[in-house]
Amino acid sequence: MRKNAKLPKVLGKKIQKRRKEMGLTQEDVAYKVGISRAYMGYIEQGRNAPSLEVLEKIARMLKISIDIS
Repeated sequence: MRKNAKLPKVLGKKIQKRRKEMGLTQEDVAYKVGISRAYMGYIEQGRNAPSLEVLEKIARMLKISIDIS
């Protein structure tokens, strides 16, 4: 398995954890970001890796940094 193959799953779990900490539903985040609830679910499950644009919107909405350093 490629080294970065786990990245979407790790990213999805972090997004899901923060969303729940904020008391938001997938539907809440998806609506504010401009994506479908199903796509939001796929991101959290690690089935889809979001584009950088979508990732930035999610990060802003959840008040988290996407800094990788």
